[in-house]
Amino acid sequence: MSRQSKFLSLVLRHKPEEIGIKLDREGWVDIETLLRHLKKAGRAITRAELDTLVATSDKKRFTVSEDGRRIRAAQGHSVKIDLGLAPQVPPAELYHGTASASLDHIFAQGLIPGRRQQVHLSPDPETARLVGRRHGKPIVLRVETARMHEDGHLFYRADNGVWLTDNVPARYLGFGRLE
Repeated sequence: MSRQSKFLSLVLRHKPEEIGIKLDREGWVDIETLLRHLKKAGRAITRAELDTLVATSDKKRFTVSEDGRRIRAAQGHSVKIDLGLAPQVPPAELYHGTASASLDHIFAQGLIPGRRQQVHLSPDPETARLVGRRHGKPIVLRVETARMHEDGHLFYRADNGVWLTDNVPARYLGFGRLE
């Protein structure tokens, strides 16, 4: 991920105050305001550069509003926002990538959001493995999402395809298989 993309993720997901902006309750900020504040913070980019960054983001981290005037992070916020996503029926299984060193904790407490607002789940084992690799030796956990949904847990699908839920109790976890 480029330094610009990494910094934009920091600002739009965790620390908007880093450049003096405020996100609205759904995480949006006016693009012109963002560009102006990035410039004041010594991180100037043009609208064309921003558009390229959004279009080429490997994980589609950012969403531009339909009118092209606002931007937000697609998911992964630690600041309190409401993405306005409607609950959806998940696929039968989703996956979570983690480090092998975290397994004892996970199987004791389940998956919890930590500093983020929700737990992130991947649609396939390979994506989960790539996520887990960022944290150490990767392990892919399989999440029985159909059973969770039947038991009343809610799931949301972010604009970039990442599935979100409030937590995953350990009884719904197993080891994933790489396909």
